[in-house]
Amino acid sequence: MLSRLLRYLFFALIVRPVVMVLLGLNVRNRQRLPEAGPAIIVANHNSHLDTMVLMTLMPMRMLHKIHPVAAADYFLRNPLLAWFALSIIGIIPLQRSVKGSHGDPLAEASAALERGEILILFPEGSRGEPEQMSRLKSGVAHLAKRYPEVPVIPVYLHGLGKALPKGEALLVPFFCDVFIGESLFWEGDRQQHMQALSSHFELLANECPHSDAWK
Repeated sequence: MLSRLLRYLFFALIVRPVVMVLLGLNVRNRQRLPEAGPAIIVANHNSHLDTMVLMTLMPMRMLHKIHPVAAADYFLRNPLLAWFALSIIGIIPLQRSVKGSHGDPLAEASAALERGEILILFPEGSRGEPEQMSRLKSGVAHLAKRYPEVPVIPVYLHGLGKALPKGEALLVPFFCDVFIGESLFWEGDRQQHMQALSSHFELLANECPHSDAWK
C-alpha cells in the first residue's frame, strides 16, 4: 500500500534521523515500552515533537500498528493536513466536542485496540506551556474501563517543549529526557485510575533532575 510505504520512508529518512541525531534523547526504562499491542501509551504534551519521539522509540516493524489519537478539528482542518495526518502519521481523529453528537467518540480508538494496535494519547488534551503539566482529562480512563486487560504506560517527556515550542516552526537542538513508567491497569474506578496516572507522572517527573512540572 502506497501510504504505508510513504509512512515508513518519512520516519526512516526524516523523523528518526532528526530525533536520534539532533535531539540527543536520554531514555530511561525503555524496556517498559510495549513489545506488542494492544496497549495505550500516555504522555505529557508540550510539542508536536512529542508524537514523533514516542513513535521513534518503537521498532520500525511496529510502525503500522502505532496510532496517535489526535484532535480532528486541528488535524483535519484542510485536505492536505488531513492526508498527511491520516496517511503518513497514522492518527486516529478524535472529536474534542461531543455536544449534539450521538456517536461514540472513542469508537475508532476502541477498534484499534481490538485489532491489537498501540495508541498514543495525550491526556492533557492539548499542548501546554513547556515543562508544565495541566490537569489530565479522563478519556483514557474510559478506554481503560472498556479494556481492563490493556496496559496503560505513562511516559514523561522533558525538553521537547523547548526544542519545538507551540507556535514555532524552527527546531532548536535541545537535550531531551524520556522517562517511561510502569504499566497501569483498570481497577474499577475512574477517579482512582486518573489519580494513579497523575501520581505516576509526578514520580516520573521527579526522576528528571531538570523538571519542575510539580515544583
